[in-house]
Amino acid sequence: MPAAGRSEFEATDRIGDLARELWGTRVQWPGRIVRSGPHTVRPGSEEPPGARVLGPGDTVTVRLGPLLGGHGADFTRTVVLGDDPAGIRLRLHEDLPALFAAGRGVFHRDAGITGRELYAALGGLVGKAGWSLVGPHAGRLAGGTPSADPCCTRPESLIGPDNELPLRRPTPDGRQAHWSLELHLVDARSTFGGSHADLLDLP
Repeated sequence: MPAAGRSEFEATDRIGDLARELWGTRVQWPGRIVRSGPHTVRPGSEEPPGARVLGPGDTVTVRLGPLLGGHGADFTRTVVLGDDPAGIRLRLHEDLPALFAAGRGVFHRDAGITGRELYAALGGLVGKAGWSLVGPHAGRLAGGTPSADPCCTRPESLIGPDNELPLRRPTPDGRQAHWSLELHLVDARSTFGGSHADLLDLP
């Protein structure tokens, strides 16, 4: 598990081992599961260089790819290691789930909302809270990973500015579309960040 003094790879391996011990499963997301400090600023699609060692005061993101009913999903949480005298990292830790809940509220209030509209609304909420939204999208169709399914990177499969389709719609294979909402925020100087991801339309 994430702890000061462990490298990101050590923490990643420990989480993978724990998943196998407890549930007989493995993490589905490519790359390292754990990122810390300045590595939390990079978009999820970019693999940070080197094996950074977690330190006191770091923000640490843990990104998992569980299988739910045989379909891939995204589950990410952010923690702060040790004390945070300035309080700004702890504020990010508190703001992430609150902004996620606000974004989910926007989705549930508008039955016809498109990916572009939700992405724009999220940008407004995040900016008002004093953070910046990172990356070209804020979520994707649940059911696969970009490395395993190229369809996951198409605009209509993302909560992003180029998706003009309603999020509530059937997928090409006839099932109801379900979405993972992925918030990746950074501070004004882009020195640290945090992420929060979970299913958007299911409890």
